[in-house]
Amino acid sequence: MKTITVSQLNGYLKNLISSDYLLSKIHVKGEVSNCKYHSMGHIYFSLKDESAAISCVMFRQQARQLPFRLENGQTVIAGGRMDLYERDGKVQLYVQSMTKADEKGELARLYEELKLKLSEEGLFDFEKKKPIPQFPKRVGIVTASTGAAIRDIEQIAHRRNPYVQLILYPAKVQGEGAALTIARGIEVLDRMNLDTIIIGRGGGSMEDLWAFNEEIVARAIYAAHTPIISGTGHEVDTTIADYVADKRASTPSAAAELAIPDVMTTIRGIKSQKRQLFLQMENVLREKKKKAETLRLRLEKQSPERLLRDKQQRLAELSERMKSRMKDRLNDKKNRLGILIEKLNGRSPSAKLVHGYGYLSMSGKPLENAVDATPGSNLDITLHDGVIHAETKSVEKNQ
Repeated sequence: MKTITVSQLNGYLKNLISSDYLLSKIHVKGEVSNCKYHSMGHIYFSLKDESAAISCVMFRQQARQLPFRLENGQTVIAGGRMDLYERDGKVQLYVQSMTKADEKGELARLYEELKLKLSEEGLFDFEKKKPIPQFPKRVGIVTASTGAAIRDIEQIAHRRNPYVQLILYPAKVQGEGAALTIARGIEVLDRMNLDTIIIGRGGGSMEDLWAFNEEIVARAIYAAHTPIISGTGHEVDTTIADYVADKRASTPSAAAELAIPDVMTTIRGIKSQKRQLFLQMENVLREKKKKAETLRLRLEKQSPERLLRDKQQRLAELSERMKSRMKDRLNDKKNRLGILIEKLNGRSPSAKLVHGYGYLSMSGKPLENAVDATPGSNLDITLHDGVIHAETKSVEKNQ
């Protein structure tokens, strides 16, 4: 069996609890006990019933908005999330909103009755939700003119896209008459042909947020032609307005982020796509140029002009080779002719008729014997450079 450390076990349990959706948004009813206000403003206490107890903590930011002082013995309904404090291995309820149980009961009943009524009428139907414009130019806001909500929306809008025009309808968001001013604000801004409308306020108790649970506000949202984002309270708070709106945000700040895109992210995305497009175009052009060059070389190789030029070059080479061979053969013939001439000259009778030698003939026939000539007969004496015609005077015979 694998052995693990305490830290590993607590880490695993923390992940297990925090990943459970049902434990991320719950409301727990119980009696307050062991209530302690910390010097930092946090409240530590337990909620118990007849047979069990759970440790709770409410941090300073939420504790400052609590409309009553928490004391032992009070029965309350605490809204928040369950999580594990790893250091002590302690499961706790992290409280974000709280009401006294007796006050909560009547409001909860009215809330559920209106929720059921509007749901049956189709005001919550998802298919009727209008899409939120991706690149708005003018955004309306229905909230109090003072308070954290409008400041947060303005800061986020300026950071994400300072070119978006914000139009505020200052509404009363808590107390008597608040629902009427919120509904009126929605109607006024809806007639201004805006891109999106944000409605909401900061966190608080169920009583503080009740204006956004009124029927008049729900019907104003449903009747509007402009897409509406509802960002009311904290993440654990859900109002009737959230169900009717085209988009629900956990807080006013989150509503601003949904309504107004981050222009720098958009610009970076466009630049990135531009770079990718240029790279793709360069790759395509490079491939096309490579293919065109290949085709050009193939075409040039097959062109009649190229073939004719190659043939002409080949013809010139063959002509030069033929001339060279003819010259060599002619020189060879000349050399052989010279040799034959020399041989012929060596055998020619006329070639021997030098140095006083000659050739005698009589009546066209060679004179072979001296006795064949008689005095008075005509002789032809052939020398190497001519013929002498002579007449025989006498003939002497060798002894």
